[in-house]
Amino acid sequence: MNRRDFLTGSSFALSAFTTPVTRWLVTPADDTAHHRGGTQVGRLDLDELRDAADEARRWDSKYGGGNWRANSVTTCLEQQAVPLLQGSFSDEVGRELFSVTSELSRLAGWTAFDVGQHEVAQRHFIQALRLARAGGDVQLGCYVLTTMAMQALMRGFAEEAIDMAQGAFERAKQHAVPRMLAFTKLIEARAHARTGDERAASRALAASENLLERTRQDSGDEPGWIDFYHHARLSADAAEVFRDLKDPQAALAWNQQAVAMQPGVFTRSVGMRLAIVGTAHLQARDLDHGLELGNRSVDILARVKSARALDYVREFNAALTPWRREPAVREFLHRTRKDLGIAA
Repeated sequence: MNRRDFLTGSSFALSAFTTPVTRWLVTPADDTAHHRGGTQVGRLDLDELRDAADEARRWDSKYGGGNWRANSVTTCLEQQAVPLLQGSFSDEVGRELFSVTSELSRLAGWTAFDVGQHEVAQRHFIQALRLARAGGDVQLGCYVLTTMAMQALMRGFAEEAIDMAQGAFERAKQHAVPRMLAFTKLIEARAHARTGDERAASRALAASENLLERTRQDSGDEPGWIDFYHHARLSADAAEVFRDLKDPQAALAWNQQAVAMQPGVFTRSVGMRLAIVGTAHLQARDLDHGLELGNRSVDILARVKSARALDYVREFNAALTPWRREPAVREFLHRTRKDLGIAA
């Protein structure tokens, strides 16, 4: 795959990840990044791309991947990043250019993943991994591969997601900051939970927590794209891990450690978390509290364009099965059809 050519065509298939992932695991960095071509690329060009990536992250968190501002990252790739890749730059500038373009491509994949365009997301993730390799950015490659593992997990390939997360960790453990490695272990824990392996999930979750503790002593520079992962996020995801393991007591205990997030900043995450915790209450046979959280989740997610978030409401609805004949439950299911378009 040419590192300067963006992928087109192809539909989603897990097997398409095999070759690019293997290549990154074997050789995660190219030897050189300099190039002689058209326009000279400088620091201002790199800063502009970084600003575009930062803005896309903010809008994605607030309104979901279907928001036009978050989705504009694809336009930035096509109209700004691609011409720069054909320009002239030194090895140092080239590595930074490939890295920031990799992050833009990862974001484009993430927004597509969030709205359910999985084949488009896969193409962007594969390209992002190749660009991280071109930039010699092993740490960013680890992040991209972990995101690919999350996509595989959400598509129903939990065992493969475990392999990808473990591979990302092992290849980058000498290069990545503890916070990045901690996030990789979190995704591994979530994948183990989907297979029903409580021991492995708990072990990976503990490893993630231990790595996060190291960030308090570590004085090294951390990339801005991983600053979202902290103990409160771990706690929120741990609640999801134990929801998947059908252990509502553990899920609710972890949720107590997850501090409140601002709906105006992390709108999608707040709505998803309410659905997760609501499902845990249903697993604990607490219908009233579960429905209260379910309705609050719908209130928030009705303002977000995210197919991924709607999957959490569908899982909540499935947990309502024992109470299908209850009037309040029937009313809630009608509301999710009307406000979110979720079929019964």
